[in-house]
Amino acid sequence: MTDNLLSRRTFAGAGIATAGLVLATGARAFQSKPLTAESPMGPFFPLDVPSDNDADLTWLKGHSKRASGQVIEVRGRVLDLKGNPIAGARLDLWQANAKGRYAHPADPAVMPLDPDFQGFASIVSDAKGDWRIITIKPGSYDSPIGNRPPHIHFDVRGKSHRNVAQLYFPEDAEANAHDTLYKALGADAGTSVAVRDAADPGKYAWDIVLMG
Repeated sequence: MTDNLLSRRTFAGAGIATAGLVLATGARAFQSKPLTAESPMGPFFPLDVPSDNDADLTWLKGHSKRASGQVIEVRGRVLDLKGNPIAGARLDLWQANAKGRYAHPADPAVMPLDPDFQGFASIVSDAKGDWRIITIKPGSYDSPIGNRPPHIHFDVRGKSHRNVAQLYFPEDAEANAHDTLYKALGADAGTSVAVRDAADPGKYAWDIVLMG
C-alpha cells in the first residue's frame, strides 16, 4: 500500500514537473521578444500638437537654420511578442532640446528654448514595422525627482495595445543608473536603452515591442 502510494505520488510529481516544463517551453516559444518597459507619460507632452511634426525634428518648415546640438538618427521596428512587425503603428515622440529645455509652458527650466527645434514628431511604422527619425540628442536637466539623463519620450499605439516608454542612450549608462525613472524599470530597464552604431556613433537602433 505504501509502495503504491509512493509510486503514485512520484508519478504525479513527475507529471506536474513535465507539465510545468511544457508550459514554460510553450511560453518561451510564444514570447520571443521581451516587452519594452513602460514609463510614466511625463508632464511635457505638447498641449497643442504642432503642425510641423514630421520625422526630421532638426528642421522646421520655413526656417533657414537647423536646430542646435548633436544631430542623431534613431531607427527601429515596432514588433509584437513573437517578433512579427506591426505595420501602421502610431509613434508620437517628444523631447527636450540640446540644452535640456522642453517647448512647453509647464517646464520651469531657465535654459534657452531653441526656436529652430521641432521637439515633437508623429510618425507611422511602415509595412515592415520600421520607423526612423532625425533629431538632436536631448540634454540632461534637473527636475523635482533629480537630474534626468538624456531621453526621448515615446507614446506608441499598435493594433490593439499601447505603450508609453522612454528611450535612453547607452553612452550615458552611469547617469541612467542614477535616474529615478530608469531605476524604477528594474530588470526591464535594458529594453529602454538604444543600441549605438559602432561604425557611426551618431546613429542608434531601438526596437519597441508591444503586446500586439
